[in-house]
Amino acid sequence: MDKEEQDKLKKQAAVEAAELVKSGMKLGVGTGSTVAFLIDELGRRKKEEGLDLDAVVTTSSRSKKQMESYGFHVDDLNAVDQLDLTIDGADRLAANFDGIKGGGGALTMEKNVAVNSRKIIWIVDESKVVDRLSGFALPVEVLPISCEQNFKLFQAEGLQPQWRMAGNERFVTHYGNYIIDLNIDPIPVPSGLADYLDHTVGVVEHGLFLGMCDEAIIAHSNGEIEDRKK
Repeated sequence: MDKEEQDKLKKQAAVEAAELVKSGMKLGVGTGSTVAFLIDELGRRKKEEGLDLDAVVTTSSRSKKQMESYGFHVDDLNAVDQLDLTIDGADRLAANFDGIKGGGGALTMEKNVAVNSRKIIWIVDESKVVDRLSGFALPVEVLPISCEQNFKLFQAEGLQPQWRMAGNERFVTHYGNYIIDLNIDPIPVPSGLADYLDHTVGVVEHGLFLGMCDEAIIAHSNGEIEDRKK
């Protein structure tokens, strides 16, 4: 699938998801190329339909800037008790609704917003849908103070670590940390790996989003928009 076709599918899924946003909601808005199409559609609805949201929280400065460009006020997560709905993309979506996120490096904020939402919808094109989690390196955000030890530990465990790079430098997250991508394909027991990473000192967060997604809007290359509910 070429980029033009993929972008067309992303936009279709995003427009479908935007219809589920109602005035008065407290909305979480994710990050990424698919979400950018979502924000454009929310902006159109604000201008043409008067869409009015009680609160908006975004998972990146990029999404925040785009939402504000359409006249939405964006709050910090701390200012909102609980979000009604969060819409985000995903790098992989498994048949059981588990996912991998963090390809854009915003996994820590994305997970914080997700766990503080009543409902989570992911918007993806069909290339992201898999039977089991595979085909995408798992991002792990680590503290700079002990990142070398984490990298060596992951090597010893056979997790095939690789530094996330930005040109010739290590990629730096919004929180000033590094990302180590684990090239495990497929991930045999996602819950076991998540538990291991959750208990590894120096790991800030990882990109396994297990049991969080409630609904997925999937754009297929045949033009079908599938609304898949857990």
